Amino acid sequence: MERPGDGGHTSGRNIYLDNVELEEARKRWFALCDELGVPVPLPSVELVTGDSEGMVTSEPLFARVSSPPFHSSAMDGVAVRAASTYGASEVSPVTLRLGEEVEFIDTGEPLPPGFDAVIMVEDLNAVDEGIFEITRPAAPWQHVRPLGEDIVQTELVLPRGHRIRPADIGALLNAGIAKVPVRRRPVVAIIPTGTELVEDPGDLGPGRVMESNSWVLAAFARSLGAEAIRMDLVIDDYESIRSSVEEALQRADVVVVNAGTSAGREDFTRAVIAELGRVAVHGVAMRPGKPVVLGAARGRAVVGLPGFPVANFRGAQEFLEPMVLAMMGLPPLRPPSIGAHLARKVFSTPGFDEFVQVKLGRVGNEVVAVPLPRGSGVSMSLVRSDGVVRIPAGSEGLERWKEVEVILHHADANIEGTILAIGSHDISLDLLASRIRQVDPALGLASANVGSMGGIMAVKQGQAHIAGTHLLDPETGEFNVPYILRQMSPGEAVLITLGRREQGILVPPGNPRGITGIEDLARDDVLFINRQKGSGTRLLLDFSLNEEGLDPGQVSGYEREVFTHTAVAAAVAGGTADAGLGVLAAARALGLDFVGVSSERYDLLVAASFTGTRRFEALMEVLRDPSYRSEVEALGGYDLSHSGEEIPLGGEREDG
Repeated sequence: MERPGDGGHTSGRNIYLDNVELEEARKRWFALCDELGVPVPLPSVELVTGDSEGMVTSEPLFARVSSPPFHSSAMDGVAVRAASTYGASEVSPVTLRLGEEVEFIDTGEPLPPGFDAVIMVEDLNAVDEGIFEITRPAAPWQHVRPLGEDIVQTELVLPRGHRIRPADIGALLNAGIAKVPVRRRPVVAIIPTGTELVEDPGDLGPGRVMESNSWVLAAFARSLGAEAIRMDLVIDDYESIRSSVEEALQRADVVVVNAGTSAGREDFTRAVIAELGRVAVHGVAMRPGKPVVLGAARGRAVVGLPGFPVANFRGAQEFLEPMVLAMMGLPPLRPPSIGAHLARKVFSTPGFDEFVQVKLGRVGNEVVAVPLPRGSGVSMSLVRSDGVVRIPAGSEGLERWKEVEVILHHADANIEGTILAIGSHDISLDLLASRIRQVDPALGLASANVGSMGGIMAVKQGQAHIAGTHLLDPETGEFNVPYILRQMSPGEAVLITLGRREQGILVPPGNPRGITGIEDLARDDVLFINRQKGSGTRLLLDFSLNEEGLDPGQVSGYEREVFTHTAVAAAVAGGTADAGLGVLAAARALGLDFVGVSSERYDLLVAASFTGTRRFEALMEVLRDPSYRSEVEALGGYDLSHSGEEIPLGGEREDG
């Protein structure tokens, strides 16, 4: 029996069996499942046709009757013999007698024997009781649904391996098929593991995080057509995990062990699977999602997925999805894709297939893909993305503006209605996005944080509709305009004010280091967290340090960069930094103290080609809305009294 410290462990840590290429890993897993008797596809069951929506046919289905099963009327009117109506005209009408030459008939009723046409009731002229006059001849089989017009007996209605849709149910019933043979739904058992996990937000605290992966996996399994069983949360204990897996093997077709798949001292998933069955793969050459374990035990497929949310979901997409579909008798999905140009360069480590979440929008004639923050734990990248770009294992990355294939999460990705905002981060943009959707549900705003200078260049190069910017020019004391005019002519864009905001030093509650100004950031006992190069906040810091006669090298932590004000606040709140430069609203959001440094103007640079669109109109409507202004100002440190006003790119507005 393989246990921690035996066979697969050295000094209590797991050893990866290999760094297996993605497609090869799937092949090995499916081969092992076949060898160990995992039923793929699953056995067939018979269901009442009306209850079969979403199920997959296990054999071809042929019509048992024709539809309609007799010649029937397609109209309300009278049945006639077409030959008896020949010669009818306005000047020489034909008279027909009820019971001899015509018979009343309603839609769907069988055509009486010997009759071969129907005349609509509105084309009849009753001249006497039971006597009708017509002025046009009836063609043979006029307004008649002939036997088998829809379905002919013995005709193939649905092939094997077809997922039954609502419309299919009607066709099956019309074909006389009251029960259908289908693959039974796979049952997927999901075991959440982790001593640090809690299921109630009230239990959160140091070393405690919410358990969410199992709920995501259960919903994902159901979306594929499977049944999902979410097992009880298990702590990081070998015997407890083994016991839970044994129970799951008795209840499910596929067992998913959530977390415990890496190489830590309390990562037991691989060893448990190996004890109960066999492991085909431990470690896949993909990012995120490398520490995947693929195995089988007791005639069931078993997969161990990494605990970080993005890696967890990627593993589910690459392995759980094809297994569930195969058990239902379906081939792997071929998700829709679209070509796009990458908004910025993306680096990658050779030897791994890397998956990068992207947000899409159409700028001019081009679809632009904006890479979202990477990292196995950044679950919001899944929420905000429209699709994913796969960087092949042999590549060191993708150059900016390279044409890429984006594998879409949904075929109805709202590319045309998305406003792409690439530039400086501000909390008010999240509120702006929500308000725009209220104005027009077909529209949305997606932001990527690359700093003010990066935003200006994105607008100039046709990669974004708008860019947030707050760049102070030290020579003129003006915001934004000098920087914009160094890169583009006034006719290429317009500058719209969002508002003024307070920038300052974010410090822990009570300001334990006693920081009073920029000069304190150079103290030996202060650890700083910085914003990225090209951001307006970074430029403000450099300007302020220069004013104090300080060199950036004197600031401990100057080289450590994050991309948003909220990330700065999180670093300070989490104790990994003593101070960081950011907006007052970010300090308030995380309960931090704030040492004011300056008031600055935050503007939106808008591509000129975007100004005539419905999306721009909605943007301006929100910026001028008093309720939006009040909502942002309530965050603290904002003044939106000039929100929505245009600043001439030939000079500053007087209120500057």
